[in-house]
Amino acid sequence: MLDKSQLSPTIKPLNQQAEIEKFDALAAEWRDPNGKFKHVLAFNQTRLTAIENAIAQHFKRDLNQDIPFQGLRILDIGCGVGLLCEPLASQGADVTGIDASAYNIRLAQQHANNWSIKVEYKHCLADDLLNTEQEYDVILNTEVIEHVEDKHQLIEICCDALAPGGLLVMATLNRTVKSYLIAIIGAEYVMGYLPKGTHEWQHFVKPQEISQQLNAKGLNTLSVEGVKFNPLINKWKITKETSVNYLLYAEKPT
Repeated sequence: MLDKSQLSPTIKPLNQQAEIEKFDALAAEWRDPNGKFKHVLAFNQTRLTAIENAIAQHFKRDLNQDIPFQGLRILDIGCGVGLLCEPLASQGADVTGIDASAYNIRLAQQHANNWSIKVEYKHCLADDLLNTEQEYDVILNTEVIEHVEDKHQLIEICCDALAPGGLLVMATLNRTVKSYLIAIIGAEYVMGYLPKGTHEWQHFVKPQEISQQLNAKGLNTLSVEGVKFNPLINKWKITKETSVNYLLYAEKPT
């Protein structure tokens, strides 16, 4: 039964170090296709395909080419163990991945080295980008904002680091009753796809909240699409339904 107290607008402060430690504990298992996170890996693959299509469409690239993203500078904020970085680098992009977890970065770098994939990994926070002048054609911010205390600052950093004409991809969980039931009760407590306590519903973000902040920084929201699991065929798919997981695409005008 849904505990309505969980849907209170009161937002408890996030313990940032505790959030980092959560993902340190999971890092070594993210890449195992037969492990306990295989469901999450399938979700990530579906999302990767959507991101690749969005980048190709935005920059008019042909995904049938060997290295369609050659010349594009991509930044993945909160890159984890590099699940998005490596495929994009393999398609020719100049990819930088940053993460607050030193352990994640070590594992990501080791995997990239083993497969001779060139990715620049850095152990740092998004805040560390404030004093740099480097701009990126594509910035990815996937499953990060719901784990960050200062969400407004994170969005501002993304906007400032994005080059004119660039594409920003924000992926997170919507703050709805449905997301509480599916992403927390279902995924964490019933199905065990993620450890209990991975997410806090109060820190989920509605797409319109992100769009408002992006618009204030001069960016234009291009589209929002959802990622939904179909239990009948045991697969994830891209959908117009955004009440749980969603991807938001925005452009910085030239």
